[in-house]
Amino acid sequence: MYEILRKEDLTDITKLFEVNAPLVARNAEPGQFVIVRIDEKGERIPLTIADYDKEKGTVTIVVQEVGFTSAMLNSLREGQSIVDFAGPLGRPAPLPKEGSVVLLGGGFGVAPIYPVAKELRNRGVKVTSIIGARRENLVIMEKEMQSVSDKLYVCTDDGSTGFKGFVTQKLEELVAGGEKFDEAIAIGPMPMMRATAKTTKPMELKTWVSVDPIMVDGTGMCGACRVTVAGEVKFGCVDGPFFDAHDVDFEEAHRRNLMYRREEEHIMTVCRRGGDSA
Repeated sequence: MYEILRKEDLTDITKLFEVNAPLVARNAEPGQFVIVRIDEKGERIPLTIADYDKEKGTVTIVVQEVGFTSAMLNSLREGQSIVDFAGPLGRPAPLPKEGSVVLLGGGFGVAPIYPVAKELRNRGVKVTSIIGARRENLVIMEKEMQSVSDKLYVCTDDGSTGFKGFVTQKLEELVAGGEKFDEAIAIGPMPMMRATAKTTKPMELKTWVSVDPIMVDGTGMCGACRVTVAGEVKFGCVDGPFFDAHDVDFEEAHRRNLMYRREEEHIMTVCRRGGDSA
């Protein structure tokens, strides 16, 4: 059992959990993820590691409520435990040892971009971070990102704080103004990462994205997390989650992620009513 040591409300639907998981923390690297199961009958869900402390033996995850299991996880309190917390899984983020990197975090994607920024900063890489959300009250971890970035830009779709527009539009503005980057790393919703790939390709800017396909076991056995990269089938859990953004078939990945939308909506409706899903 993995005890929740700290819980923080980042937004109404986004919660931060610091979990006691010494073995996971000892081996964790930026960009990896864990597979979480709340109880013995629960669904297995992948969550990117948002931070870790090898000395304390803790791992931080950030959970945005998008379905039944994430809602159940967000309802847990400090002192309660998670039955399974498997990891670290996946390959670490492919980070350079020098140069200038621009990081783009969209919505809940700001959380997993944080350990990437922290590691880059430790390596002496110049870090420019662009984080965004639909509106001000959905922006998360701004102070944390400020602490590990040489420059930080906040974007909101409605202009309620920072730059009015998408993170990709801010990137275009910076490049047009003379900023030069050696690489870009984007983490966030699939449409945001797809837009980043389209934006950076004409710039000939090497870009990495953390793809989040449907995933079951996290070890490459089930094949649910298939994604096409440069015309080849890859598995998000063992070959990724990071891939060259310009090689990812985002259209296919987006379609696959919508495969069970009807079932997800059904179970959420049933649970809100307190009924039986049968």
